[in-house]
Amino acid sequence: MAAEVENEKRLAAEAAAEIVQNGMRVGLGTGSTVAYLLPALARRRLSLRCVATSPETAQVAQTLGLTIDGADQITPEGWLIKGGGAAHTREKVVAVTATQFVVIADSTKPVAALRAPVPLELLSFGLESTLRRLGTVSLRDVKRSPDGGVIADFTGEVGDPGALAAMLEATPGVVDHGLFGPELVSTIFVGRGASVQRIDLPSA
Repeated sequence: MAAEVENEKRLAAEAAAEIVQNGMRVGLGTGSTVAYLLPALARRRLSLRCVATSPETAQVAQTLGLTIDGADQITPEGWLIKGGGAAHTREKVVAVTATQFVVIADSTKPVAALRAPVPLELLSFGLESTLRRLGTVSLRDVKRSPDGGVIADFTGEVGDPGALAAMLEATPGVVDHGLFGPELVSTIFVGRGASVQRIDLPSA
């Protein structure tokens, strides 16, 4: 099963690499699926300007034409949960700046409805107060975000993801959350066995 999932990730990444054109500015996300994208792009020998959401690779892009990233959960409507790797704040900055946001995933990531956990980045200032107001949240035993934020997870019911996103955004102390709306997403590539399913969202 693990080998099949890894192959699906590779196939989805290779399909996404094919839509990249010479001279593009490409935002690269963070995660295991994106790792397969890099050699796929390298084989095409294109002239690209790439910016990654991981601080080890590059600073966050100010202007991007295309962003390719993975996701932890994907609904049929195009809602995503991202941030398993704790880079969701930078990933969202890059996604909203891009003219196209392409998601690549294996067949374990599509879900009928989003479920907890929802990654959070919180300010360290007033953290106890923020946690009380959020209620069902657990802190992760991980290092701070690249920008110094505390990484946590909302563990309550997701329900309507739009309503939850609005509640989280209205809570002082929340830097950002891992809910990505369909309006951000252009195309989704899902590896399924030996094939790849392409989903173009209406907002694209």
